[in-house]
Amino acid sequence: MKVVIMAGGKGLRFWPRSVESKPKQFLELTSHESMLQQTYHRFLKHVDMADIYVVAGSSYIPLIREQLPHLDPSRLIVEPEQRDTGPCMALTARFFLQQNMDDVLVTAPSDQYIPDDKALMKALLEAEWLAKKKESIITLGIVPTRPETGYGYIRAASETIVGQVKRVLNFVEKPGEQQARELILEPDTYWNSGIFVWKPSTIDYYMKLYQRDMWNKLWLSGEPLETVYATLPKLSVDYAILEKAETVYMIPVHFVWDDVGSWVALERVFPKDDQGNLMFGEVYPLRANNSIIYAENQKVIAIGVDDLIIVSTKDGLLVCRKSEEQNIKIAINMMESSMFKSM
Repeated sequence: MKVVIMAGGKGLRFWPRSVESKPKQFLELTSHESMLQQTYHRFLKHVDMADIYVVAGSSYIPLIREQLPHLDPSRLIVEPEQRDTGPCMALTARFFLQQNMDDVLVTAPSDQYIPDDKALMKALLEAEWLAKKKESIITLGIVPTRPETGYGYIRAASETIVGQVKRVLNFVEKPGEQQARELILEPDTYWNSGIFVWKPSTIDYYMKLYQRDMWNKLWLSGEPLETVYATLPKLSVDYAILEKAETVYMIPVHFVWDDVGSWVALERVFPKDDQGNLMFGEVYPLRANNSIIYAENQKVIAIGVDDLIIVSTKDGLLVCRKSEEQNIKIAINMMESSMFKSM
């Protein structure tokens, strides 16, 4: 088994602490280590160092080398630019197949909070034997604990194939609040962990089947990778392969898991004070309740505020109702495209 850690995301919902030049996977959000370092060391407890790889855009390679100094450069899979997880997985498969390697791969995000590494590895080892079979894709399904609108969901068959393994019936994109409430009441419905277990040849098979143009460009164009990669469509691996493939399986897991995708996620990691506040830095609250307040290199006074996210860094100031945090990414895109100027 080889592990490929995906470290190319932008983490926009953690703005202004997470910015494009240093997104959340390179930040110390849940411990004294960055999310990338935590993920790397989590796998290093169970997998040989020579079998751990990292894939990311070229602009993040200096950060990766700084934070993972023992990672050999030969185990870096470099994307010329960010094109979403579909092209990323295609490039990863190509990397291994060009070296005549077809070991089972665990492709895992770099920014997830999983304190029980032993439970994680137990599930991955169960998935490994099935992933050795031709055309099999296995994912881990998280037993949901709340109607979460920031995650995708998996509907699975009720019966098991062997052990805990179930066949995936379909994937559900991030739902609205009402649909999320309905989904968690459905039997055999799980959060999509984004962790997949499969072989490079399996990716090859499904790319040829569903994304032949993308696959041919990577293998047959004869042009430099930088030129070819820029022409690939921005597709998630879910849309490119998973939602179309017929032999996708899932193992339900019950360990603590969080993708730490937003500021409110930190409330599930750290304890709050008696007023329900979660504070970082030099913060002085007065009649403030149920708020997340982060101060970087400056004092922040919060008076008479409830249910807010207040984040002050050198890169910007965020003031947002907690119930509106899913719109942070939309607001950033608007800001970057100067749409706010016309409003």
